[in-house]
Amino acid sequence: MPEKHAALFLVDGEHHPATTLDAVRELEKREGLIPLALYFLGGTEKLKDLSELAVSGVEIIVPDDPLTGMAGVLERLKPQVVVDMSDLPVLGPALRLRLAATTLAWGAVYRGSDFEFRPPRREKVLTKPSCSIMGTGKRCGKTAVSAEMACYLRRKGLNPVVVVMGRGGPAQPYVVEERDISEDFLLSEVSKGLHAASDHYEDALVSGVVTVGSRRCGGGMAGEPFVTNCVEAARLADSLAAEVVIMEGSGSSIPPVATDAAICVISAAQDLEEALGFLGPYKLLISHGVIITMAEEPFASPLKIQELSERIEWINGDIVILKTIFRPHPLKSIRGKRVFLVATAPEEAGILLEDYLEEKEGCVPVGRSHSLSDRRNLEDDLRGAGEAEILLTELKAAAVDVVTRFARDKGKEVVYFHNVPITVGSEMGLDGFFGHIWEEVMK
Repeated sequence: MPEKHAALFLVDGEHHPATTLDAVRELEKREGLIPLALYFLGGTEKLKDLSELAVSGVEIIVPDDPLTGMAGVLERLKPQVVVDMSDLPVLGPALRLRLAATTLAWGAVYRGSDFEFRPPRREKVLTKPSCSIMGTGKRCGKTAVSAEMACYLRRKGLNPVVVVMGRGGPAQPYVVEERDISEDFLLSEVSKGLHAASDHYEDALVSGVVTVGSRRCGGGMAGEPFVTNCVEAARLADSLAAEVVIMEGSGSSIPPVATDAAICVISAAQDLEEALGFLGPYKLLISHGVIITMAEEPFASPLKIQELSERIEWINGDIVILKTIFRPHPLKSIRGKRVFLVATAPEEAGILLEDYLEEKEGCVPVGRSHSLSDRRNLEDDLRGAGEAEILLTELKAAAVDVVTRFARDKGKEVVYFHNVPITVGSEMGLDGFFGHIWEEVMK
């Protein structure tokens, strides 16, 4: 006998009612799907009256809007699985995936005839107050936001630990003490075969807190990693002498650990469909706040930023939105020095960054490379750094094995910089945003 699962069936009037009801009975018998309700999506071609779909003990739900009504039905009925028995023209791919994202956010499986979406694994292993920081893609600014949140918590008198999941993370969960981070230490990590520019090193360097590194490989459409040791890293972090835990995702993958609150980080430079299409809404539906990064030209036009904000609000009307831009903050003084900038930012942002450094930090820019994540091009670019006294780089990608080693070989100084998120167009500010999120955590 198949295992029993309480199910919400999505149906329409384009199927003959007898066809729909026979299919429900067959799936109940064959797969143990016990119908809680029939959720009517629309269509009238083969249905004269809803009474034709009546089944004893099974509710018929006719929402004003299938999408906006879904969350309330899932909350009330708490099905284990949503069974999609509709099709075009009533239910197309975009709406189907949007309904699937809502279903996953409420912890249920979304099934169709030839597909199944499961809620990403989020294990309950943390006993301390916690917050996840997840993103919609690579280089959207998760690490910068994690580091800023850690700094905020320290200013509030709390002792945070950051758990970082990355594609270049360690084979075993790895604790990095903030006092360990130095040029020599990072080069020694490279000599051990480790990716010394992995985000757990950057978080420790920038925020001055203890971090735990972990790795992941692969990522599902809703954000679950295929293989990861992040859960073990979370358990390790929970055993440390920290008071709160920040869980940092990787790319578009989310930490597979349940937390008290969540923040979604979205780059305004990212393609909107890539960020918010398909199952992208899932991350927004489980988040308490969203930070839009790179909210300026040349990364995105004002019109695109406005459209992004409106689409976020449409997906989750209760979410708090904060728009930010990034500016480089050197972790050592570079005033009066000739500086060669190395960054992951696109070429179009180069003049903006150089002008900012020249004005704010009082340095003399003498060149730059935007190939930090392209080792071959980066090595070529560094040949133009002859006049520089300082190589100013993010701690990402090839910052250690290429940039730091090059500086050592050429007798130059390396200074790492932090991408500081600066609020634009809001009176709330980053501290106000973090304060709101941690109010949710502490409830």
